[in-house]
This record gives sequence, structure tokens and C-alpha cells, in this order.
Amino acid sequence: MRKTFVRILWGTLCAVIVFLAVSFTSIWFGWIGYMPDLEDLQNPISRYASQVYSVDGKILGTYNMNRENRVHVDYDGISPYLVQALVATEDERFYDHSGIDFIALTRAVVKRGILGQKSAGGGSTITQQLAKQLYSATAKSTLERLLQKPIEWVIAVKLERFYTKEEIITMYLNYFDFLHNAVGIKTAADVYFDKDPKNLTLTESATLIGLCKNPSYFNPVRYPERCTDRRNVVLGQMLKAGYLTNEEYQKAHDEPLALNFHRVDHKDGIATYFREFLRQYIMAQKPTLEDYPSWNRVQFTIDSLAWETDPLYGWCNKNHKKNGEPYNVYTDGLKIFTTIDSRMQKYAEEAVLKHVGNYLQPAFTKENRTKPNAPFTNALTAAEVKGILNRSIRQSERYRAMKEQGATENEIQKAFRTPVEMSVFTYHGDVDTVMTPLDSIRYIKSFLRSGFVSMDPHNGAVKAYVGGVDFTHFTYDMATQGRRQVGSTIKPFLYALSMSNGMSPCDVAPNVQRSYGNWTPRNGSRSRYGQMVTLKWGLAQSNNWISAYLMSRINPQDFLRILRDFGINTYGVYPSIVLCLGPNEASVCEMVSAYTTFANHGIHCSPMFVSKIEDNEGNVIATFQPRMNEVISEESAYKMLEMLKAVMDGGTGSRMRYKYKVECDMGGKTGTTNRNADAWFMGFTPSLVSGCWVGGEDRDIHFDSTRMGQGANMALPIWAYYMKKVFADRSLGYDPNEKFDIPEDFNPCVSEFDDYSAGGIEEVFE
Repeated sequence: MRKTFVRILWGTLCAVIVFLAVSFTSIWFGWIGYMPDLEDLQNPISRYASQVYSVDGKILGTYNMNRENRVHVDYDGISPYLVQALVATEDERFYDHSGIDFIALTRAVVKRGILGQKSAGGGSTITQQLAKQLYSATAKSTLERLLQKPIEWVIAVKLERFYTKEEIITMYLNYFDFLHNAVGIKTAADVYFDKDPKNLTLTESATLIGLCKNPSYFNPVRYPERCTDRRNVVLGQMLKAGYLTNEEYQKAHDEPLALNFHRVDHKDGIATYFREFLRQYIMAQKPTLEDYPSWNRVQFTIDSLAWETDPLYGWCNKNHKKNGEPYNVYTDGLKIFTTIDSRMQKYAEEAVLKHVGNYLQPAFTKENRTKPNAPFTNALTAAEVKGILNRSIRQSERYRAMKEQGATENEIQKAFRTPVEMSVFTYHGDVDTVMTPLDSIRYIKSFLRSGFVSMDPHNGAVKAYVGGVDFTHFTYDMATQGRRQVGSTIKPFLYALSMSNGMSPCDVAPNVQRSYGNWTPRNGSRSRYGQMVTLKWGLAQSNNWISAYLMSRINPQDFLRILRDFGINTYGVYPSIVLCLGPNEASVCEMVSAYTTFANHGIHCSPMFVSKIEDNEGNVIATFQPRMNEVISEESAYKMLEMLKAVMDGGTGSRMRYKYKVECDMGGKTGTTNRNADAWFMGFTPSLVSGCWVGGEDRDIHFDSTRMGQGANMALPIWAYYMKKVFADRSLGYDPNEKFDIPEDFNPCVSEFDDYSAGGIEEVFE
């Protein structure tokens, strides 16, 4: 009996050994369960967020997939405290095993599995935990979890064969989700302590490693006391492992949690509009006509031109990785170095918020109290307002959702007129209230919108980009996406064409109202009516009659052609004499780019948003250069400077001097469209061109008084506030005493026609 029993024991043991050998061999080669292939093991973390950097080295934000806001950091970029805390807490024999700690595993089986001691600790090594995070789905039962364990052991052994201990720790910390969209140690250090991982202190490191046990349970934001207790447990483990002295432990133990928490979201931080624009721009697909509705074919032309001429547009789909796949900003861990200056971006956002939020909006809200059609102009009838609101209803998400659920038109209209609880935007924070969805449409439309762009005129580098007053509530980008009528800001291009045709700022024209066919332009002032006035005076006063007179002497096709040379998209615009008053549309970015020509000796600079792109290993994979074209001669540019400076020194932009006390050498132009629907200001110094638009979401939402609605009141102050902050920040290097480099012997009144004072400009075009 005894021999039989011994044989059974040996037979059972051999059978178990053979079974385990066959099982683990089958797992090793992927015959049982899931086993990642060699390439996957060599690149286990395939998704890293791309980072967007400012020109002054600040991280503006990241692009990521499924909220995996993971940013790679090397081992050298990790605080030694993090490594020590992780090893002491999660795997004290980490440096002694090859993926499986048999001592810890035996302890866990005996104490936890057999004796049921929950405090006995786990048997998983750091490498096994990494294998679980990388390759194991969430188990639906205890049995499924038990079946996953052997696969994780095998993967852990394989990982140990491919990677050093330091690389495994780096992968673990880079991969772990620390909660609050803080995926990976670099993002976690930023979210919880506003630091880089290498700069984390002992207590900060212990806090983050403490989260590895259960980030939800030990959430430092919701449960600070619980998190502090867990941090102290980690410190105790570090003391036990010999990483800390008693004095170091006690000092760290007594420190408060001291978070510096801020959420990371694509809607937070600075340059939110720019980051979203750049994401769409760099990930754009090659335009196909079928993807554009019939009413938006002009945009197809614009995008097609950008695809062919701008290397940045659609860069991810124009360029491919080593494996032949196109780049992806959500997963490839790119470093995108933009031309945005974080300081100037901050000043631009502050300027827009100060003027629109603190001054214009309260005034507009006050004016709306007396409007029966508020926020729409009194020039509209009640039926016209109803039509606009009905279109807005049909374009809303609520309408689409109810339609999909089978609601009738009457049911939808009733729902839009039934009060419901909602949260609405205010400049002092969101407010919970009760109103009808229809009233909420009126409410949100009552807020004025704005776009602002600032650019280096010598290379086109975009320094600041503001697409609106609040990205969370007003996502439509008025810097590049929105296109509005440009009004009088188009006039300098007409004058530039005239200068190119041999004229000078001192040439004169009759300041009288004339009809051109069935069109008779109006003017806001009758100053010097009937006199012969210089072109310099005409542009400074933004005189419509002088502009119409100049336009009548040229071919409208030539004007459209030079507008395109200036970088303004005029596709689909009909060539007509009325173009001289700016009924065509453009974006703020286009207009700022166009005005670089005047500050850059007649050479136009296209906007440059990115200087270079690096891959996740730090290799430069793309560089971008300025894109320029000559539009007017250097002499003509000097003449335009003479006139555009006069706009600021005594013309429609003169309040920049007497009210806002900006004393630098500058040129500029105000612009206001019919009924004050659009307010513009374009201004430039020798080293910076900036432009601003302010208006309503719809063209029929605006101030009814020209005093309030004109460009000099709506848009010009934003430029003033911005430039004063830029000049005040000496670290930026912009000098308020810098002068335009016009030759001292240059005479702006020299013309190819010496008798201009006698015959006027009639003879120029004869």
C-alpha cells in the first residue's frame, strides 16, 4: 500500500509537472490564450499623446485618444523617489527576479489563498502588473482572472528578456492611469503638482505611487485624508526597504498633502481655439468635392489650394511612418513646436476678454433691453426674427435628437417652448437656471463674438491666436473658420494697387458723391465736401467716395487678382466696383497675413503656425519655412506706410493715440460694415501685425448705433490693450521706440505724374 501511495504521489507530481510544462509551452507559443507577437512586445505602448509646444517652451496642450493623455518620459526624467517608492511598495525583490517572484507568489497562495489573510499582500511583480495593464482585459469572474494569471506570468518573463529593469519601470509609470485624465507619470505630475516627474519631492512621489494600489479609492481630490494615509504607508515601505532614514520618514510623514491640482482637458488652458484649429489642420484629408455641400464649394477651393501649397495642411496624411501608415496626432507621441508665444497668447486672450466681456457685452445687454427683437437689430421685422430662430432650432442638437426619436414637428416646437432646467454661460461662471430652449437660443446669441490674430510680418509666424471669448461655450473659431465682410479694411489694398500704378499719397481726387451705374456710395462724413483732397487724406478718413472713385478707374478683375496676391481668398467673388467698400468675406487670419505686406517692404507672408515636428524619439521629421510672395514694390510699400500711419495719427484710428496712449510707430485701418454688423481693426508696428474682428453670431446681431458699433470702438481697443501688454513685457523684445525702416531721402509725394495737383488723378487712368 505504501509503495502504491508513493507511486501515486510521484505519478501525480509528474503529471502536474508535465501538465504545467505543456500548458506554459502552449501559452509561450500562443497556442492557448492570447500571446502578443514579437513586434508588439518590443513596442508594448503604442499610444502616446502628441504635445503642442509654444515657441517659448511651454506645453500648450496635448492630443490623445480615448482620454489616454499619455506623454512619454525617459527614465532619466523620473525622480529617484518615484522609482524607490514603486519598488518598495509594489515589488521589494524587483531587482532580484526575472519577472516572477516565487517567494511572494508562495506567500500569496498560502496566506491569501489558503489562510484567507487579505493583508498578506499580493504576489504580482511590477513586471506582471505591467503585463496585466498592457494585455489583460478586465476579468468578468474569479475563474477568468485565474486563467489570466499564467498568461501574465509568461508575458512578464518575456518582457524581462527584452527590457532592462529601468525600462520596465519607465514603461510601468508611463502607462499607468492616475485618474483625472492623468495617464502616465508625466501627465500625473503635471495634473496633481504642476511639475515635471524629475522634480517631484519625496512626499509627492509617495502620493502618486500610493495611487497605484487603487486610484479611485485613494483619489487625492475627493479623499485627501485617505490618500494621505496611503502615502504614509508608501513612506513606511520605503523606510523598511532602507531608502529612508527615520528622520526623513518622520519629516515626510508629517507633511500635508499639498496638491497643486488642475484638470487637463482640451477645453482648458490657453490657446484652446488654436489647438483645435491645429488639430483639424494637421489631420486634414485631401479635399474631395463630394464632401462639400453645394453652398460651400468655395471652401473646397480654399482647402484644395491649402493642400497643394501649405505643407502643414494635412501633414499627417501627406507623410508616413516607417511602417507605411500615416501619422496620427492622437497616438504617435509627436512633439509639435508651434510659433505661438504663450506670453503673447495670454495677453491677447486677456485683451479680448477685457474689452468684449467687461465693456462691450454689458453695453450690448443694456441696449437689448429696449429692443423688441433682442438680440437682433430693430431693422428686422418680427417675421424675419422668427425665421432666423426657426433655422437655429432646426440646426440644434435637441432638434436632431427629437427627430431621430420620431417626434412630430408640433411636438418639437412645443418642447422648445417649455421651460426646463439648464446651465447657461455667463462671464462670471456657468449659472443654473430655468428657461425654454427657444429662449436659451436667444440668450446664447446675445453674446458678442471676437477673433484676434497676431503675426510676425517678416516670416509669418503666428504669435497669438484667439478664436472667441470662451471655447467651452462658443466653439466656432472666428480667427480662421469664420469669414465675415471686411468693410473698409479692404481699402489699403485698393490704394496699394493705385500706388503700383504710379500714384502717390499726395495725388488728389474730388471729394463728391457720384453714381456709378445704379450704385451710389454713401459716406459717413461730408467733411471737405466738393474739394480736391489727397489720397492720403481719403484713406486716413476712410472716405467711401474717394475709394469708389479710385475703383471706377481700374478693372475689378485686377483688384481681385491683387487681393489673392495679398493672401485673401476671393474665389466665388463677383468682380464689381462695390468691392472697394469690402462686401467680400475673409477670416481674421487672412487679413492679418495680408497686412504683413505693408510692414515687410511689399512682400506678403503666409501664416506659419508650426516650426518643426519631432517623433516620439526626438527625431526631427518635419521643418517648416516662411512662405512669401512679392505683391507690391518696396517703393509702393513705403507710400502705403505713409498713408496707413496717417490713419493712426489723425484719421479714423487716432483714438489709439489720444485715448489709449499708444505712442509707437504704427499703421492701421478701421473697418465697419453695413448696419455695424462687423467691426474690424488692423494694426501693425515694424515687428508685429495684429488684427481683430468683433460682431454677433449672426449678421443681424449688432449695436444699432454707429457710435458703439464702429470698428474704432468695437475692435481697436483690443489691439491697444494687447500691444500695451506686449510692450510692457521686456522679455518679449518688442521696442515701442522702433521705427519703420523708410529711407530718409524717400519722398512719398513723388509720382510718375508731376501735374497731379493740376489735373488730379483723372489723367493717371486716361
